[in-house]
Amino acid sequence: MTVLEVTDVRRAFGGIRAVAGVSFAVEPREIVGIIGPNGSGKSTLFDLVTGFHAPDGGTIRLEGRDITGRPPHRIARAGLARTFQIPGLFVNMTVRQNLLTAAVEGDWKGAPDRAEAVLEQLDIGRVADDLAGTLSGGQQRLLEFGRVLMQDARLILLDEVTAGVHPRLREIILAAVRGLHEEGRTFVVIEHDMELVRSICERVIVMDSGEIVAEGPFEAIARDRHVVEAYLGRPATT
Repeated sequence: MTVLEVTDVRRAFGGIRAVAGVSFAVEPREIVGIIGPNGSGKSTLFDLVTGFHAPDGGTIRLEGRDITGRPPHRIARAGLARTFQIPGLFVNMTVRQNLLTAAVEGDWKGAPDRAEAVLEQLDIGRVADDLAGTLSGGQQRLLEFGRVLMQDARLILLDEVTAGVHPRLREIILAAVRGLHEEGRTFVVIEHDMELVRSICERVIVMDSGEIVAEGPFEAIARDRHVVEAYLGRPATT
């Protein structure tokens, strides 16, 4: 069964078409990258899929179930988790407490043990009792990713999860993604780091001006004239 199916999804804000008739599907155990210049609609697309905005039209299905316009908490319960460009942490709670909040609606009895395992996996045990607001930007991204690990999500959306993080933290996140992928999880990843996209994504979707302009393996995408035009702002030369 297809994990995620997005069909002709549209969303406008005033006169701006943020997402303009986007359609794509994600199959089980895929890692799909979504790239494009700033303002191309990538994060808005994630907001539509996860219920933070309702689409103006189109349908979104998660494992065959129509989740179009459902509230975020119901979509999360259905098996979808995500990170944000700006981590949405409880800054006045400790790192450990932030992890535990992600398990409130799941297996609460086993949550403390899972939190300890995530602390060790992400190498943040030494700051477990520090307030989230005192962490560096990279550590906050790591913690938000840890909150995703606390959930039993079958589909995980990552919105620039490694942006601005120290190379060591980047490798910790990528190792965790690869491990979850081997366990059968499915990922959709928004990224500007083309080396990261090349290294982990099996398929790449390119967005520009709210539309998908190219799709395929990284090597083909890198040669596509639409991609060159979107990133360089001028026609590709032959």
